Order: sequence, then C-alpha cells, then structure tokens
Amino acid sequence: MNMNFDFNNPTRILFGAGKLNELGNQQMPGKKALLLMSGGKSAKVSGAYDRTLEQLRKAGVEAVEFAKVMENPLKEMVMEGAAFARANRCDFIVALGGGAVLDSAIGVSAMATNDGDLWDYVVGGTGKGKPLAHPGLPIVTITLTAGTASEVNCWGVISNLETKEKIGFGNPILNPVLAIVDPELMKTVPPKYTAFQGFDALFHNTEAVMSKGVNILSETIALSAIENIARYLPRAVANGNDLEAREHVAYGSTMAGMTMQLTSLTAQHSMEHSMSAYHHNLPHGAGLILISKAFAEFFIERHACDEQFVKMARAMGMKDADKPQDFISALVNLQKACGVDDLKMSDYGIMPDEFMTLAKGARSMQGGLYAGNPCELTDEDCAGIFAKAYR
Repeated sequence: MNMNFDFNNPTRILFGAGKLNELGNQQMPGKKALLLMSGGKSAKVSGAYDRTLEQLRKAGVEAVEFAKVMENPLKEMVMEGAAFARANRCDFIVALGGGAVLDSAIGVSAMATNDGDLWDYVVGGTGKGKPLAHPGLPIVTITLTAGTASEVNCWGVISNLETKEKIGFGNPILNPVLAIVDPELMKTVPPKYTAFQGFDALFHNTEAVMSKGVNILSETIALSAIENIARYLPRAVANGNDLEAREHVAYGSTMAGMTMQLTSLTAQHSMEHSMSAYHHNLPHGAGLILISKAFAEFFIERHACDEQFVKMARAMGMKDADKPQDFISALVNLQKACGVDDLKMSDYGIMPDEFMTLAKGARSMQGGLYAGNPCELTDEDCAGIFAKAYR
C-alpha cells in the first residue's frame, strides 16, 4: 500500500440535515452574490431557493440570479454567466443546484475575472492550456444532489458543441470556500436521477480504489463511501423521502470529492465524457452505468488489481468475497436493485461504428486520467469495451 499522499482541502464543509439553516451565520466571501442555478424548478420545489435567499439576507448579502445552467453545461452558457457576474459587479458566487450547476460555477468563477474564452484555459483537446492570470470569484456551493462531489473540489466538466468535446476544467485556486451538503434538499430528486447521480458517486470511489495511484488515505475514504452508497442507494431510489438513505448517499458522494483530490480517477470517466460529448442527451451517470461492467471486466481479465476488486466487493456487502469477479456480481445486483440494469447505448443514439471515434475522443479530451489505469488501455481496448457493453 502506498503510504504517501498530498492532501489540501480548503473547502469548509457543513454536512447534515438542516445545515442550510446555518448559512446565514457564516462569514461570506463578499457582499453581492451571483446566484447560479439551473433553468429547471428543482431548487424551488425542494424549498432550497427560498431558504437560500432568506439565509443570504440574514448574512447581509445581495443576490442576483443567473438561472440558465443545463445538463451537460455548455461553454457559451459559462461565458454568458461570467459576463452577467461582471455586469452586475458580483464579488462571489453561490452555486445552488446539482452537478451541472456546481461544475458551471468553476468556469463562471474563472471567466468572471479573466479575459478571453474559457477554451483558452482548458487543458486537453483543442484547449489552449493558458494559465489563469487572476484568481476567480470565491464560490459557495449548496448541492441539491448526491453525485458529482463538485461542491468540494475545483473541477467542472464543460461541453463545447462546436468541437464535440467535453473536458474537465479547473485549478486549485478555484476551490469553493464553503460547501453546504444538506440531505433534506435532495428528497425531491426523482428516482431515476437519484440512481444516475448515486452511481456517479459510486464510480468516483471505485475508480480511485482501482487506480494505481491509490494510497492509504484515499482507499480508506473510498471504501467507506462505497459501503454507504451500496447499502443506501436502493432505499433512496425507492423512497426519496427516506432521509437516512439520503444522508448516507450524500456522505458517499461528498467523500469522493476528497478521494479525487488524493487519487486520480481512471479512463472510465474519460470514456463516458466522450460518449456524452457526442450524444449530449446522455446523462453522465447513465453513461457510466452503461460501460461499468465491461470496463471492470477488462482489468479483472488481466488481473490488474485483483485485491482491490475483492475489497470493493466486500464493501458492497459481499462479506465473503474472495475473487475479483465478486465485484461484478455486487455491481450487477446494485444496478438491478436501483432499476438501471436495462439501460442501452442504442437508446441514446450510440451506434457501433462510433466506438473508435469515442475511444480516441476519450484520450484526446481527458487523456490524463489514463495514468490512473491499473494497466495499459489502448484505443483499441477502449473500443472493445464499448463493443462489449453495447446493446
């Protein structure tokens, strides 16, 4: 086991039911907030919108709304939000929403204080990889979902429709200063999206355990998160008002924000981002589910990290697991319990003749994650995983 790690988590985390009620008592990083939200109704349905405004008023903060974030957020929307923040002289951001809103906050923060286009600063693909000249606007996150862990890290995944790219953008100077993780706000998330988001959180942690960069701290946190998600996600899907289940899944998601700071993910996330870059209607969590079994089987067949798969199978409830294939059994059973075992690539318009294009896109867009793979994964191998997962 690797005993070395470098961990810096500058985000203060207020975790637990009712924690939104404490926002107004916190030291705010500014006086005028850009309230960043999606165009949907989730924040208002959950009651988070009114409660957040009340808490900001209590803290003496003025807020202006930008509610245009969409699923798989677009570069153009990020640039519009940044311009809106500048025009309204906002001095910090309150990101109220799910993963798309939290991811978008990173880009909006950076581009509200830096010149040019977001893609000037993106590393990978057609991005120019320029360093940020100025720190971004401070960010306060209030997550309404349990999935991305973007509430506690400095990365956001943004899509560029013109270039058909979906790339993670971020910088340690963009880490949120405060995160509110209140499971009460997640009770209105529909079952399907509860499952998609929960599996995103699960795979953040399983990929960390599989990664050849895993260390004693990231493994400990990730296995705890995996255990909580596997045990409680089916309950959260079955009954969104089950607050105990929501709490445990939210815990597993937020902990992934730490494991991802300690250990790189693997190409499973690269491959999914390529899928949804070319098929923008594909939810991120659904894409991960579609390829998850075939992706794990690739490394199991090569005995790349057998012990890690056994550890994860045990964390997922198979206490007597003694072979890596037990992880596949646990994964399949969890997908069945959450009603997502019947997803098909073809339902989202993905065709077999795309597999090599998707494979090359994964390496081009997020090739850095390949360094975490427990053994070599070529473009041909990626195409083969897509083919094996296809139906």
